Amino acid sequence: MGRPTIYDVAEAAGVAPSTVSRAFSDPLRLSEHTRHRVLDTAAALGYRSRRRRAPAGRSRTIAMVVSDITNPHYFELVRGAELGAKAAGYTLVLVNAEETPRVEYDQIQQLSRSVDGFVLAASRLPDENLVQIAAVRGVVLLNRELAGAPSASLDHADGCRQIVEHLASLGHRELVYLSGPPTSWMASHRWTELRRTADQLGLTLHRAGPFVPRASHGAAAADAALTTSASAIVAHNDLLAIGVLQRLVQRGLRVPADVSVVGFDDIFAAELCHPTLTTLGGSHVDVGRAGVQILLDELDGGTDHDKSRLPRRAVIPSELRIRASTG
Repeated sequence: MGRPTIYDVAEAAGVAPSTVSRAFSDPLRLSEHTRHRVLDTAAALGYRSRRRRAPAGRSRTIAMVVSDITNPHYFELVRGAELGAKAAGYTLVLVNAEETPRVEYDQIQQLSRSVDGFVLAASRLPDENLVQIAAVRGVVLLNRELAGAPSASLDHADGCRQIVEHLASLGHRELVYLSGPPTSWMASHRWTELRRTADQLGLTLHRAGPFVPRASHGAAAADAALTTSASAIVAHNDLLAIGVLQRLVQRGLRVPADVSVVGFDDIFAAELCHPTLTTLGGSHVDVGRAGVQILLDELDGGTDHDKSRLPRRAVIPSELRIRASTG
């Protein structure tokens, strides 16, 4: 069977072909109900709009959108993406979404006519918005997955298994996960994978949050963790974990003698805080570079003889960096 057409989507959704076209090119002209029906139908059929750029050709510019530019976790992702773009003769434009879906969506809409595609790092947008954007511009997701969308990320499924097995090996039987933003796909994914391994090992896993993933919110997160009887805390990211460490000291608790703490991302500060932080890391540079390579391959339509051989979904190995905060 060939690729679904705009007419296939129109027939399945019970609308005119022009309505399908408008759902992708000018969605604000449709009611929310109609727009959702068309986009859901298109996603189910695997339809992607074939709308092309103006005859003037490509801008050779791609935009990388990060959810919070102040988070040092993104430094290596950006560096990898920049290396990939530069090697291919492209310019990389960096956009800060300020942890706000509305800001992210507006920035993408403003740039969509002037860039060839987007690399979205930890996007906070709903699935339907990502489908809509991918219909008119190339899109690759970093540290997020969506059926039918290209992506690159660390192997967090295996990473969460490493975390839980490490804590279990130290004798911990009760853990608590301090969750990130409710719009974070990764927060939900980590909870699912942590719980899977905890269940397999017969451990008790609590969940607290959501919390803003910054050190300044670590005090509230630590206080929430201490309302449970967990002897180990797994924070959504290193910034939150560092704030947790600071609060535990204020409350007279010893790490790791009284409670162990684990983070995610392995930012440079993880080795500078006291105690040094056990955290899940990996080559974020490779994730950023892979995302750009996949995007450029998508833009080339698979015709370039030396195109990247990376799969549409690249999974980079993760590694638990064991330091002094667990024991």
